[in-house]
Amino acid sequence: MSYVGPEFDPPPPHRSRRTPTIVALAALVPGALLGWVVYEAVGSPGGSGSTTGPGGAAGTSPSTDAAAEMPASAAPAASGTDDGKKPAATPSTTATSPGTATGPLAGKVVVIDPGHNPGNFRHSADINRKVDIGTGLKECDTTGTSTNSGYTEAAFTLDVAHRLRDLLQRQGATVKLTQDGDRPFGPCIDERARIGNAAHADAVVSVHADGSASGNRGFHVILPASVHAGAADTRPVVAPSRELGERIAGNFVRVTGSAPSNYVGDGTGLVTRNDLGGLNLSTVPKVFIECGNMRDGKDAALLTSGAWRQKAAQGISEGIVGFLRG
Repeated sequence: MSYVGPEFDPPPPHRSRRTPTIVALAALVPGALLGWVVYEAVGSPGGSGSTTGPGGAAGTSPSTDAAAEMPASAAPAASGTDDGKKPAATPSTTATSPGTATGPLAGKVVVIDPGHNPGNFRHSADINRKVDIGTGLKECDTTGTSTNSGYTEAAFTLDVAHRLRDLLQRQGATVKLTQDGDRPFGPCIDERARIGNAAHADAVVSVHADGSASGNRGFHVILPASVHAGAADTRPVVAPSRELGERIAGNFVRVTGSAPSNYVGDGTGLVTRNDLGGLNLSTVPKVFIECGNMRDGKDAALLTSGAWRQKAAQGISEGIVGFLRG
């Protein structure tokens, strides 16, 4: 979730103490323990904080959007929101894709929230507009980050979202995307939350990638804090959201071989936030996942690999399936 602030200029198209604690993983991410042990046993080409996956090492760093989501000590880049919303005047263009009626997830509704929109950078005035997230006001959305070579977070999140949608539909789920690159900008973070709420989703996952400093690596899953302020009341969904996040984190480790973040989460791959509108305003179980740090060369090698993105989608999908099937 790159928390690149409104000042972020999209790059030109052709520019060229962390020892993860096994105890913490066992306690907070039961499913991740086995994958992390395997990771440590196999080793990582990137050394501490890196993992091996198709195309290279994996990891994540707080995206520029993550500046908003992570502790101040985390990433240098950006401002942020997590999920973005469109102005109320713009009709939503999201679509629902029903799964096969006979699959194990038949009757389940999953909303996938691809972070940012490829057109956001052309609409700075619109995405800079403040919206109410319960605990305060925040920008409608941000542009997202990119790799040093110009591969954007918006392109990454849509690609992973499409792969994830296909996997979940094969399980019989009905899948809705909050945006499919089919609108000029947004949606804003409050609308993204409303889309999941209106769908009565059984699970919502917001897909992002960080834009932090080089050397910050590893994925992390962001969980909603207990918030009760203004229009926000996450209390009923904190527990199920944590379960969803733990399932996703464990399966993401196992399938991708990626290590939990070496800069937030104390090696667990889990971070709790109370300043993200997409989480604060959700009335259904919802988490964010920062799949890797686009500003780190080793992570970027993974994020730009189609084979690795398929593994990322698979790991997220298996976490969702495990959560929905109990």
